[in-house]
Amino acid sequence: MKSVTDSFLSLGHWPFARSFGFNTDILATNPINLSVVIGVLIFFGKGVLSDLLDNRKQRILNTIRNSEELRGGAIEQLERARARLREVETEADQFRVNGYSEIEQEKWNLINSTYKTLEQLENYKNETLQFEQQRAINQVRQRVFQQALQGALGTLNSCLDNELHLRTITANIGMLGAMKEITD
Repeated sequence: MKSVTDSFLSLGHWPFARSFGFNTDILATNPINLSVVIGVLIFFGKGVLSDLLDNRKQRILNTIRNSEELRGGAIEQLERARARLREVETEADQFRVNGYSEIEQEKWNLINSTYKTLEQLENYKNETLQFEQQRAINQVRQRVFQQALQGALGTLNSCLDNELHLRTITANIGMLGAMKEITD
């Protein structure tokens, strides 16, 4: 019976049984706080981020489809230009004696114009894709920042009691006063 009593008495001498209080060791608490904040952000922001990325993906796919349609139109224009080129070449055979150089110049102008149009359409497609991707990234960043800020403010508001709040305000006022004295 004595050994049972001794075991209960030894429980009272735990080295971990200290009073509750704030841990002011910055090196020990910051990694814990950061891991909690990051975990909360990942847990709550995962669905929103996934939805944003899915919406963004659909917009980008629509933009790609539109660009492909424009490309198809450009290819049709190229085919028409090639058909026109064949017509011009036929006419060139007929009028070779009268103005071969003039017809040749028209042919190259037509080809150059078509290639420039294709390059412009391709550049437009690439610029549109880059713009949409950058806009999506900026929207995601902004949304994550807002959620992190709201979470941090919620955590701060739930953790601060009146006494701690007044001490923080007093300490900040003291620091501002000291900064003012230094600048004066």
